[in-house]
Amino acid sequence: MPAVAIPGSKSVTARALFLAAAADGVTTLVRPLRSDDTEGFAEGLARLGYRIGRTPDTWQVDGRPQGPALPAAEIYCRDGATTARFLPTLAAAGRGSYRFDASEQMRRRPLGPLTRALRDLGVDLRHEEAEGHHPLRIEAAGVEGGEVTLDAGQSSQYLTALLLLGPLTRKGLRIRVTDLVSAPYVEITIAMMRAFGVEVAREGDVFAVPSGGYRATTYAVEPDASTASYFFAAAAVTGREVTVPGLGQGALQGDLGFVDVLRRMGAEVEVAADRTTVRGTGRLRGVTVAMRDISDTMPTLAAIAPFADGPVRIEDVANTRVKECDRLDACAENLRRLGIEAATGEDWIEIRPGTPAPAEIKTYGDHRVVMSFAVTGLRTPGISFDDPGCVKKTFPGFHEAFGALAAGWGIPVTPTRWVTPTR
Repeated sequence: MPAVAIPGSKSVTARALFLAAAADGVTTLVRPLRSDDTEGFAEGLARLGYRIGRTPDTWQVDGRPQGPALPAAEIYCRDGATTARFLPTLAAAGRGSYRFDASEQMRRRPLGPLTRALRDLGVDLRHEEAEGHHPLRIEAAGVEGGEVTLDAGQSSQYLTALLLLGPLTRKGLRIRVTDLVSAPYVEITIAMMRAFGVEVAREGDVFAVPSGGYRATTYAVEPDASTASYFFAAAAVTGREVTVPGLGQGALQGDLGFVDVLRRMGAEVEVAADRTTVRGTGRLRGVTVAMRDISDTMPTLAAIAPFADGPVRIEDVANTRVKECDRLDACAENLRRLGIEAATGEDWIEIRPGTPAPAEIKTYGDHRVVMSFAVTGLRTPGISFDDPGCVKKTFPGFHEAFGALAAGWGIPVTPTRWVTPTR
């Protein structure tokens, strides 16, 4: 059975970098993801004065519980949402003047619920252009803590940023959440904070975080479950088999739940202690599924939906409209380019079965659009992309790894442009 080595989790790596920077002592991160997003996060830490040492398989971070080493800095967050949302929160806990900006794509993505909560906690914060968006400036003087209300209905990253901040405040935090999307990502945060010595208590919609700081540790980053979804989907759609080592029953990431969707559609799934295997059975059933908690895998399901024997309807994914692009409309438009009938609403997409025809996929610079429709390409010769290189955001070697898997199955591809040759 083909075993695919998936790079480290972007979500885990970003949280680990924050925790390591905030901890008392030197933390070693084992097998962190090296991609544009995580390199941007590490670069942002360096601009704030944190020291990071690197070997091929580890990053060592000298923690500074007191906050950034530099009294002033300008940080460019690139396209990274975790960088753009977590680093300003980290800087607020220190003392100094810090300016944050980001790419045009990231400037469009919302930040308002988080910055409103930070202001409610007394942080001196100013959006320089559009309110609720980058660029922003923080005049940091530490954070007292206390109680705050947060709407995390657009992104769970707002809640994660405040949870991570909690131990760095003088009094701790009590965060009342009025809405929450992608809840499993919050569970990742809480589990990782525990590994760095902090226990978060939850009482209904209230999260209580004690003050007192973090302890440095050695932390191994597990493979990225969202990235694994493309390889699992590839097995399901081609009738082949794929195993991903390192993702199993103890995995932190909720996106591993995507394999349960594939199981409902007819694939055989085995989740062992330290690995997960998906086997295609030659049939995919139509399905209606709510993907609020695993919405990053919505494009993966949309891309294989045409091969099901009935309609595929994906619901409760309104937050995918404020990702790197409007993913609901992007998926629908690209499916129509392939000749597939697709309809969307405020928080849903419905896709009719059909036989996709070759076309160029419009990527909108979104890595997940590319990687999802690469799976479609396994059964649709001639699919190409207007910007295949945007996968560098989370998986720079995706085309080579996916091409090697396809070649092992006897499916010819051209990884440099990701075109399945016409036969």
